[in-house]
Amino acid sequence: MRVLSGIQPTGRFHWGNYFGAIRQYIALQGNAQSFYFIADWHALTTIRDGAKLRELRYDAALDLLALGLEPAQATLFFQSDVPEVAELQWLLMTVTPMWLLEKCHAYKDKKAKGLAADAGLFTYPVLMAADILAYDSDVVPVGVDQVQHIEVARDIAQRINNFYGEILVLPSARTLDDSAKVPGTDGDKMSKSYENTIDCFEEPKKLRKKIMAIKTDSTPVEDPKIPETCSVFTLYKLFTTPEQQATLAARYRAGGMGYGEAKQALFEAADAWFAPARAKRADLAADLPFVQSVLDAGATRARDKAREVLGRLRKACGLGPQP
Repeated sequence: MRVLSGIQPTGRFHWGNYFGAIRQYIALQGNAQSFYFIADWHALTTIRDGAKLRELRYDAALDLLALGLEPAQATLFFQSDVPEVAELQWLLMTVTPMWLLEKCHAYKDKKAKGLAADAGLFTYPVLMAADILAYDSDVVPVGVDQVQHIEVARDIAQRINNFYGEILVLPSARTLDDSAKVPGTDGDKMSKSYENTIDCFEEPKKLRKKIMAIKTDSTPVEDPKIPETCSVFTLYKLFTTPEQQATLAARYRAGGMGYGEAKQALFEAADAWFAPARAKRADLAADLPFVQSVLDAGATRARDKAREVLGRLRKACGLGPQP
């Protein structure tokens, strides 16, 4: 089973990214069939600062490796290091109907808000399809909001196969679990666009400050509280055992506990969880040639596979030398 997923380097990874996607990437790694790319081409639709994107790309690589992606168990690479994907995108676009792209939610949402939508955003789903189809991907782990893109990739692949024969593998989406719904510091879904995130690699002092600023209700200290409706408790559950959760839930229900105590418990649990990754990231940042070697090796493996898939389609389309 070949697993493929990508993540955009549009900012430092936060708890929502980790529990919603990255942790699943790590769980699904384990052989040379796991392909994970840093989607720097996709990021160009929102980042128009070259120096900033360059920095974010390498931050993403450091973060993924520090959080547990193992080069011996997974292929990690920059999307832009596989130019075959760009050619594959063009071949896919020649069979992609306009109406299929017009119904995609990213384009529709931006248009509905009266915002300018460029060709990059409009054709974004075709590039995503090329990312997936270039590696004969069987499974693509995605959030619920990305399932439509996998369906588009299947539709485009099926059109190619209808025209040229069984050339491309039809991928399946694997929906990420409910832990993807990580609340931010304001109680809403954690998202960079809401400015309510807590980064995975926050230093302890800054981490505690952010946690202490999490929005809670005004229930007096002496009154019982409901853990199930508290975002602090929801976050605490991500880092702790059922026994630890039961203990803190009992403190909520007994009364006499302020939210500051729950926030301190969350800080201690989160700090302990990410401390090994922070230390590993510091080691990786001190050895950038090693990180680059991982990315280079990943790009070589990815290009070999993409070249194979592209070659099949080029031949079927009538491109390349006379047989």
